[in-house]
Amino acid sequence: MRLKILYFLLTLSSAGLILTAGNKLPDPSWNKLPRWRGFNLLEKYHRDWCNHPFNEADFKEISELGFNFVRLPLDYRIWIKDNDWNKINEEELKEIDRAIEYGKKYNIHVCLNFHRAPGYTVNTPKEPKSLWTDPEALEACAKHWAMFAKRYKGIPNRNLSFNLLNEPAKVSAKKHAKVIETLVKAIRQEDPDRLIIIDGRNWGMTPCPELIKLKVAQATRGYQPFNLTHYKASWVECTDSLPVPVWPVVQIPTFLYGPWKKNFARPLRIRGDFGSGWKLRFRVGIVSYRSKLIVKADGKEIFSKVFIPGAGKGEWKESIYKPQWKIYQNVYNKDYTVDIPPGTKELEIDNLDGDWLSLPSLGLRKNGGKEYVIRSNPNSWSIKMPKKLEFHPENHEHPFNGEVLVSRDILWKKYIEPWKKLEKQGVGVMVGEFGAYNKTPHDVTLRWLKDVLKNYQKAGWGWALWNFKGDFGPYDSRRKDVKYVNSGESKLDVEMLRILQKY
Repeated sequence: MRLKILYFLLTLSSAGLILTAGNKLPDPSWNKLPRWRGFNLLEKYHRDWCNHPFNEADFKEISELGFNFVRLPLDYRIWIKDNDWNKINEEELKEIDRAIEYGKKYNIHVCLNFHRAPGYTVNTPKEPKSLWTDPEALEACAKHWAMFAKRYKGIPNRNLSFNLLNEPAKVSAKKHAKVIETLVKAIRQEDPDRLIIIDGRNWGMTPCPELIKLKVAQATRGYQPFNLTHYKASWVECTDSLPVPVWPVVQIPTFLYGPWKKNFARPLRIRGDFGSGWKLRFRVGIVSYRSKLIVKADGKEIFSKVFIPGAGKGEWKESIYKPQWKIYQNVYNKDYTVDIPPGTKELEIDNLDGDWLSLPSLGLRKNGGKEYVIRSNPNSWSIKMPKKLEFHPENHEHPFNGEVLVSRDILWKKYIEPWKKLEKQGVGVMVGEFGAYNKTPHDVTLRWLKDVLKNYQKAGWGWALWNFKGDFGPYDSRRKDVKYVNSGESKLDVEMLRILQKY
C-alpha cells in the first residue's frame, strides 16, 4: 500500500499537483486569522457511524498538496463512558492527541470543533437536554472544553485552535452569548492564550458583533445557494424535488403585480425562437385578493384565468385571511401548462386585475423533453419584472439570459459583505465549512466552486472544504459524472483539486 501511495504522489508531482505547504505555519490572532486553506476530516464526526482513528497519510497528503489546515468536527459521546458525560475515556482522547501531533509533523493547523456538544447538535439524534436552557448541559460542555484546554495548554496557536460549537441554530443572541461566554471563561481559566473561534448564529450565517468583547475569532459558512450545494441530499427535506441546479442562476422576481400596485407592475416577457412542440409551465403560488393572469404569444392571448381567493374549500390548497387588510391571500401551489404556437418570438405573462400573485417557477419544454426551469426569488418584494429575459435552449448551461442573476457578485454582497463589516470591527473571520454535494452536476459544481473561492481569495479569508474524502470532497466523492484518477484505494477528482489549489 505504501508503494501505491508513493507512486501516486509521484504521478501528481509530474502533473504539477504536488505543491507542498510552507515549512512554517503562520501565527494567528483572534483579530486577524491567516488565510488557512484545507479540509474537514470526519473520522470522529459521529459516534454511531463515523468513528475511526485519524489517518496520518491524510495529513501528509494534505500538506504535500499545498494545504495547511484541518478542522476536526468531533462528537463528545466518543470520549465518554456509559453515556455519562462526567466519565472520560482516555484512550479515545489519545486519538485526538495523535491528530494534533500529525498536524505538527506536517505543518498543518488543527482546529478542534464540538460538532456535537453536551446539549447541542445539528445532527441526529437530538441531545436529551438543551445547552441553551439547561444548566447541567452547559456545565458539562464547559467542563469538556476546560479539559481540552488543560490537556493542550502550551501548544502554540499556530498549531491548534478551538472552534466551540458547530452552527448554533434557533437560539437568540442573548441565550447564545450566555453559553459562549461560559465556555470561553472555562477555557481561559486553564489556558488564557488559546485561540478560540466561534461559528455565527443561524447555522453559521449570522455574525455576532455582540461577542467582540470576548476577543474570539468567528467563522461563517459557504453553502449558498442551498439548493445547489445540497441538491438531493437525503438529510434535507424537499431538495429532491427541485430542478437540477445550474450556475450562475438567472432568477425573476416572485411577484407579478396587478393594477393595485401599478408602481411595481410590469409583465414578464420571454423572447426566444420557439418552433413547434414547445409548452410553457408556470406555478401559481399565492394569490392576494384577486388576479387575472394572461399569457400572450406575439401579442395574441393564449391563456387567461381569474383567481379569486376566498374562505373554505376551493381550487386553492390553503385559505388564509388577512384581517389587517380584510382580504384573502390563499395558497394555490398549482401548475398550469400552455401550448406555445409554433414560430412564437415573444411570450408575455401579465396580471390585469387586483393585487398580486406569486410565480415560484416557470418552465419551458419541447415535445416532452428536458424542462428548462427559471426560478423566482422570494425576497423580491417591490421589484419589477426584468425588461429583458431571453431564452436560448441551445445553451444548455445558461438557457436564460436576463437582468436578475445569482452569481459570484450576488454571493459577495449577500454573504460576504456582512462578515467584512464584522472584520472591520477587529474580528478575524474564516469559512469553517463549504462545499457541494455529489448529486449536483460536476460541471455546475466546478463553476460554482471557482466563483466561491475567488470571493474568499478577494476577502482574504481562510477556508475548510467539507470534506477531504467523501461526498463533497476531491477524493472518493462518488460522483457519477467525474473521470477519476486512482489513488491507491481512493479516487481523485483532479479538476476539483486543481481549483482548490489555485485559490
